[in-house]
Amino acid sequence: MIRPLAIESLTARGFRNLADVEVELGPGFNVISGENGQGKTNLLEALYVLATSRSFRTSRVVELIQHGAEVASVRARVRDDDQGREQVVGLRHGSRQARMDGKRPATLAAYAVMTPVVVFHPGSVVLSSGSGIERRRLLDRLVLYRDPSRHGEAASYVKALRARQRVLEVRGEASRDLDQWEELVVRHGMALSVAREQACEDLVPAVAAAFQNLAPAGLRLGARYVAGAPGDAEAFRAALARDRARDRARGSASIGPHRDDVALELDGRGVRGVASQGQHRAIVLALELAEVELVAAARGVQPILLLDDVSSELDRGRTAALMQALSAQQGQVVLTTTRPELIETLDGFQVGSRRDVRVVQGRIIPV
Repeated sequence: MIRPLAIESLTARGFRNLADVEVELGPGFNVISGENGQGKTNLLEALYVLATSRSFRTSRVVELIQHGAEVASVRARVRDDDQGREQVVGLRHGSRQARMDGKRPATLAAYAVMTPVVVFHPGSVVLSSGSGIERRRLLDRLVLYRDPSRHGEAASYVKALRARQRVLEVRGEASRDLDQWEELVVRHGMALSVAREQACEDLVPAVAAAFQNLAPAGLRLGARYVAGAPGDAEAFRAALARDRARDRARGSASIGPHRDDVALELDGRGVRGVASQGQHRAIVLALELAEVELVAAARGVQPILLLDDVSSELDRGRTAALMQALSAQQGQVVLTTTRPELIETLDGFQVGSRRDVRVVQGRIIPV
């Protein structure tokens, strides 16, 4: 049984260009409208920060804090099935703190899995058309929701990999402690790769089904995991030892999970070479909808979906197909647009479950 989840209200202070705002959200379909540059995306970003403690637009906390302010905060009342809780994220230059019902979580990763959110925004197109970085992040999010205890493997792998590189550059490829660091690279790297491969196995059928609902009939989307390192520990260890001189010269490891990828194919051909812009957007939306489905299955709660300016990213046919898919999921959706009259609510999202607000110069105006 999948529990309903909704952010009922959000209060933001000192966040981006937003004035001190308070906004009430409905449990179904929420449309945030306004002209470009007014703060619609900032409001969506505030919701994402509230749920995850991170931004989907920047890794620099300082960029989230209003010019001239020292701190910023987002606070919300969250309804999880029949239970309510308060969540707060405070931002200060160089740091962030999260609290749930007044208590600090054991880790920020533990905080992030409590209120799952999935976001689609114009920059998300790199998930389909760009390098493997965003696709690895997608797999890592799925791993986090499947088993939060696995989250530390990625950090431990990166730490060991960086230590190995420092040793190579400072003391050379004959240094005695390289064997120890490479053993840690192999141990944590293989654990990370196994977790990612398992997540990708779940992703493949989910994204294929989601794409069928969004794309023209007969066009198929396939996905497969591409490992960046040998699946055998001994082979991985030997490859690291073999490549020491090359890795020292190039400044990074030639193999490892940091080079993992998810290969995406349209009718058996790589999407980066054949997909149109509209197809790339449909692929990304299919990946995001698949993420919603898999996170719901893993956590037993329906994730909140944040859609930024989707009406300008998709044609009318794909937008209608997306609305139909969202209606079937029956989760909370928060969508921004410059043209709210073009957003159709179908089937499950009927009049009464849709709530509209407008953003003007960082201020919230109920519609």
